[in-house]
Amino acid sequence: MLNTRQTFNHIMAQIQEFEDSLDDDKEVSVLLTSFGPALLMNVTGIGFMNPDLVFFYGTVDGRPSKLIQNISQLNFLLTSAEKEDPEEPPRKIGFTLPDDLDEK
Repeated sequence: MLNTRQTFNHIMAQIQEFEDSLDDDKEVSVLLTSFGPALLMNVTGIGFMNPDLVFFYGTVDGRPSKLIQNISQLNFLLTSAEKEDPEEPPRKIGFTLPDDLDEK
């Protein structure tokens, strides 16, 4: 069974691969389908908390949003969306992990 850090690393690898395939006028978004009608979330960051939570930070309909998801329930669609600011370069979902991250 994967631990949360491994799940996080797999998600980030998939996002990076998807970002690399987009044109400069597109950004990565996540289509959330388990909340009734589908919601489009413009993701600005991803985090995790051991043993089993993954966090998605961003905006939904322009409002700051945070999705808290158990790793056993991860199910989302990576999609592209027009950039919020056409004059800016595409926003990439970047991350850094602290060197002393405790793996419980």
